[in-house]
Amino acid sequence: MTIDTKSGNRRTKGRGIGLAAVRGLALALVSLPGAVLCFCLSLVSIGLIPIGVGLVTTPHVLAGVRAFANWRRVLAAEWGGVRIPPAYRPLPLSANPWTRTFALLRDPATWRDLRWLPVDMTAGFVTALLPAVLLFYPLEGFAIAAGLWRVFPDGYWYGFVPVTGQASALGAAALGLVLLFFAHVFTPRLLAVHFRLTRAVLGSNQGELAERVRVLTETRRDAVDASAAELRRIERDLHDGAQARLVAVGMDLGTIEALLDKDPAQAKELIAQARKSSVEALTELRELVRGIHPPVLAERGLGDAVRALALRLPVATEVSVDLPGRAEAPVESAAYFAVSEVLTNAVKHSGADRIWIDVHQADGMLRATVTDNGRGGAVIGAGSGLAGVERRLGTFDGVLAVSSPAGGPTMVTMEIPCA
Repeated sequence: MTIDTKSGNRRTKGRGIGLAAVRGLALALVSLPGAVLCFCLSLVSIGLIPIGVGLVTTPHVLAGVRAFANWRRVLAAEWGGVRIPPAYRPLPLSANPWTRTFALLRDPATWRDLRWLPVDMTAGFVTALLPAVLLFYPLEGFAIAAGLWRVFPDGYWYGFVPVTGQASALGAAALGLVLLFFAHVFTPRLLAVHFRLTRAVLGSNQGELAERVRVLTETRRDAVDASAAELRRIERDLHDGAQARLVAVGMDLGTIEALLDKDPAQAKELIAQARKSSVEALTELRELVRGIHPPVLAERGLGDAVRALALRLPVATEVSVDLPGRAEAPVESAAYFAVSEVLTNAVKHSGADRIWIDVHQADGMLRATVTDNGRGGAVIGAGSGLAGVERRLGTFDGVLAVSSPAGGPTMVTMEIPCA
């Protein structure tokens, strides 16, 4: 290792120690008053529930506690690399204050938040402050050795060192050096201890597992509903389309059989009509099969299937595909139909004259983005096509994100876990 590399490593480590100390100091200064305020307001609000006032205030107070806890989760992930996933139960929509209050109080995650607040204002405060103390307190010892001890004519205690003269002031500087060594070794670790302590109280594997079970239950129900709806659609299309045409062909053939000897000219007309009906029935069957699983998707993969979709659009479309290989067939199918539904919505409702499609795989996720330059205002809601797309993706633990400000552009991003 060269001298320059060693010097660079020292500078990097020094910056890391200083950053850990500053972050710890900021956490200590913010977490103590924040935790005390949230804890006191929660106790008072919950205590006022029996007289009715708490029914109105408790949801707002606990929402503030959750926001404070979630902010600390973000800091733990960004500053300490410690993930603390939230496991809050969903609140009932349009519920009255009584229902919201008791739904919050029945949530185990709420009580974990409340138990964490006293820990955060005590042990959490100390573990956040110690990195800053270890780094900045030695500076006081060096200042005393440099002559600051003369400002205190009656003597001064630096740690356990009584400073009464220059010799004892040098002893304070020696103690400062020892503390600085400990700061070099322990400052980043102490900040990590603070975040692990936060995870130990705020995190809950059981809550995370219960949340996972709830999500899987919902997505399974959505998958069953979507499958039933798809079967009904196929049955309806077969009954109203191809089946009706094939029945008509059979009737025409019976009429032709009766007219062959009596009226050959009319029989020829009916043969032509029967041929036309059979061609239309075949076309409808092909469209139906394409709607179930497009042949191009099965044969050539998601990239070419999306390109084929773009070619059939009445809007100028650019397609960018970067896929290292093929995903599992169900994942490809879900992504294909999700992109197809989003494109249909864009053509019908956005008023766009240009669409961009980007499909790529990164970090174990299959990501498809559809952007249009239309009027914007797209939302995920009941009755919209995007809600159906979200349910389809949810079956595979996928997510849907929509950015569509008024006036456009609209960007719809779909992600599905993909090996």
